[in-house]
Amino acid sequence: MRIGVVVLPEFPWPRAREVWQQIERMGFAHAWTYDHLSWRMFHDKPWYAAMPALTAAAAVTERIRLGTLVASPNFRHPVSFAREVVTLDQISGGRFILGFGAGGLGYDATALGHPAWSTAERSGRYREFVEMLDRLLTERTLTGTGDWYAAQDARAYAHGGQQPRVPFYLAATGPKGMRLVATHGQGWVTHDPPGQLTDQIARFEQACHDTGRNPAEPARLIVADSRDRRPLVSLEAFRDAVGHYTDLGFTDLVVHYPRPDQPYQADPAVLEQIAADLTP
Repeated sequence: MRIGVVVLPEFPWPRAREVWQQIERMGFAHAWTYDHLSWRMFHDKPWYAAMPALTAAAAVTERIRLGTLVASPNFRHPVSFAREVVTLDQISGGRFILGFGAGGLGYDATALGHPAWSTAERSGRYREFVEMLDRLLTERTLTGTGDWYAAQDARAYAHGGQQPRVPFYLAATGPKGMRLVATHGQGWVTHDPPGQLTDQIARFEQACHDTGRNPAEPARLIVADSRDRRPLVSLEAFRDAVGHYTDLGFTDLVVHYPRPDQPYQADPAVLEQIAADLTP
């Protein structure tokens, strides 16, 4: 199993640079950050933009893969976002993973001055955004109009990064989202809501079968934020979580970078122990 770390985008750059470099030095497979305009109790605290932060992280690291966990359509358009994606992938030397999801309610949903979208509209925008982004990243030009997004002679195709495009790791829990993962995703992203994970896995595998895809092909990434499994409590808890999620078929486990207070309060020494345990 590949292990990654998600860093809340709360640090000024001098400290953030140390964190990204530390995570790479510790030997983790990938590092991520949240992509929100603001989030929960950080509304009146420092909170930085994901794509510039990852671009800076790419410039001061060499090996580790970097990604959004996850971006969403809430405040983005596929044409402009595609240009950001190919630029970041080129700067990182082909190390960028695009984690992407439908988004939700909260500050992101209304910060641009429009009412929060309904569940049905969020789902439809998610599908249309991913489909258009896929085309923008693989075709030289795109002109078209959907239910929510349009492009006129739009160009984002670029050389120098991953081909034919960056990998899409798509967040999904329901049947429509799972079908989007099976059709366009190189990875599936989820977390561990109590009592729901087994059903999610079944829906994911069914969507793969329905689209003619091998369920073992996409990566399966779980963000370990369950109340029942707290992998940074101790090295033993981490090993238990790895064994549990491996048995369920997951290929990637992501933990949160330890913070001195909630959310994700943990002892940094445990992360050091985990890193040492991962070293051959």
